[in-house]
Amino acid sequence: MKRLTLFALAITLIATVFAAKTPYQAVLQHSRIRGRARGPNVCAMQKIPGTDKKYFTNCKQWYHRKICGKPTEVTYECCPGYEKVIGEKGCPAALPLVNIYKTLGVIGATTTKMYSERANLQEEIEGPGSFTFFAPSNEAWAALPTEILDALVSNVNIELLNALHYHMINKRLTSDDLKHGALFPSMYQDFDVHIQHYSNGVVTVNCARLVKTDQHATNGIVHVVDRVITAITNNVNSLIDTDDDLDTLRTAVAAAGLTSLLENEGSYTIFAPTNEAFEKIPPETLTRILGDPVALKDLLNYHILKNLHCSESIVAGTPLETLQGTVLEVGCDGEEMTINGKAIVTQRDKIGTNGVIHYVNELLIPDSAKTLLELVEESVVTTASRLFKDAGLTDHLIGSEAVTLLAPLNDAFKDKSLAMTPDMKKLLRNHILKEKFSSKSLYHGQELETLGGLKLRVFVFRNSLCIENACIAAHDKNGRYANMFIVDQILAPPMGTVMDVLKADDRFSTLVGAIQRAGLSELLNKKGTYTFFAPTNAAFNAMPRADLNKLMRDPKELANLLRYHIGEEFLVSGAVTSHTRVTPLTGDKLELGTLNSTVYVNRVPVVETDLMATNGVVHAVDVIIKPLPPKIVSDQAEGSTIRRTSDVRMISSRRS
Repeated sequence: MKRLTLFALAITLIATVFAAKTPYQAVLQHSRIRGRARGPNVCAMQKIPGTDKKYFTNCKQWYHRKICGKPTEVTYECCPGYEKVIGEKGCPAALPLVNIYKTLGVIGATTTKMYSERANLQEEIEGPGSFTFFAPSNEAWAALPTEILDALVSNVNIELLNALHYHMINKRLTSDDLKHGALFPSMYQDFDVHIQHYSNGVVTVNCARLVKTDQHATNGIVHVVDRVITAITNNVNSLIDTDDDLDTLRTAVAAAGLTSLLENEGSYTIFAPTNEAFEKIPPETLTRILGDPVALKDLLNYHILKNLHCSESIVAGTPLETLQGTVLEVGCDGEEMTINGKAIVTQRDKIGTNGVIHYVNELLIPDSAKTLLELVEESVVTTASRLFKDAGLTDHLIGSEAVTLLAPLNDAFKDKSLAMTPDMKKLLRNHILKEKFSSKSLYHGQELETLGGLKLRVFVFRNSLCIENACIAAHDKNGRYANMFIVDQILAPPMGTVMDVLKADDRFSTLVGAIQRAGLSELLNKKGTYTFFAPTNAAFNAMPRADLNKLMRDPKELANLLRYHIGEEFLVSGAVTSHTRVTPLTGDKLELGTLNSTVYVNRVPVVETDLMATNGVVHAVDVIIKPLPPKIVSDQAEGSTIRRTSDVRMISSRRS
């Protein structure tokens, strides 16, 4: 019965949300459903404790119970247009339909009602007509700076009346009519008010949030807003031009040729760096960017969002696209607006005719305006960063050279000698490719030349993209002139064929002899893409002596055993995931997986991975690999039991 009830609730939620005309109506209907247990026309709202902020919310926000990262408490109120009746459950009665002046009192906008009377607006909003009144809440009036409020009230017949008329539109507009990006001429000199209707249900007028909507009156409709709004007359470029705190930004905008963009029609969000923000940047970095038109334009475009986002529209972290092409994570932490997780917004919602400005006290520098050295130093590859500088490669990281850096993660250097020997310097030079590449442009079999003169191979796997043994572990970092790939391992360029690799390592002396006895030397020297799970001397020594001697005397049996250890396809450790299978030259498929950073093949741990060769790769094992036992699968149909030799138990694995 409980399941049926939950199912019915889910169906009701889906049906009502899809039936909603607008995002606001969707969250309102969701709130009605959440509040209906309290009676008719009750809406459940989420309130941020310690504030007067309340929100109708969607399902996701309801279950998270957080707004701007802060826990919320659920409150229950009459839905818009309804009121309580003493002795009855819920809010069964519709609010009395009276004129706008009286409606202001009914819905609690008493300060706006008082100022309407003082400004001689009462007669107009009591009389005939069809108006929309965006009425500031009592708290909105109280939040006005004292000097502004005093100036309005002291000149009630002009300034206060004009201010109130700017909150009015000469026609009735419900929340459904308040479309995203809409402009409506106000009753003050026809100056437009700017509407934003966001996908999360938040509706704003000139960045003031509608906190009580659709309060119908006989001569119009009232929407209560959370701040007093002022007329918008200037575009965002003019706002920047006239603010002394944005002097450096103004100069930069002109130098980058973005003045016309900020003067023309649009709907932008600008995170405007203050003079202080520019002063925090190292002088040499700032001089370089200001002197580079391409980097400067990218820098400024990174501060501009494609769409207008008032601060009140942000109730959780949201990735928003910039004109530069990448995204900023715009969010909030309590009362603070955040960018990429940092509370650097010092002033919000300075709105112009073509956008809104939020002031920031830190400069946002995109990767595309950074040198390769800056990309490295600001990333997680701190060990690689130090080594590249110690190896004397800084000039390649700070100049305008088009290169690609392969930067290993810190974990790749564990248990490795970090002494700056000639061999280490040579190895690090081979981590710098001669061209600027994007990982999206790489293809299987491609060869990439390094500063050290080596040709590195590209291998494309289902879930991995690798350059030799090093697989790309993060998104590209695309700098001004050069790019960086963060990789999971230090490069191990091939030093010869598979046979050469085995001969050069004393651990495989028994294996080399076995290969020769089995007649497989030619195979492992010729061109190919082999993956050899190579038994070490320890693996052979672990066999009973009689069995080992018998095996070594039988070339055919020996060849079969070795061929079972050789995969037909090339596979580095970074490409191994759960349920990875490799087809050997003989026998059933080998089952691979990973557990705690160790690769397993048929449940045998690989003791060393990725010994690279020109015709394959060698992975060392200390145990002779044997076929897994067949898995018994019960088939309930007809009571039969089927033995499936191809179905084997996989190692529960994960990449760490």
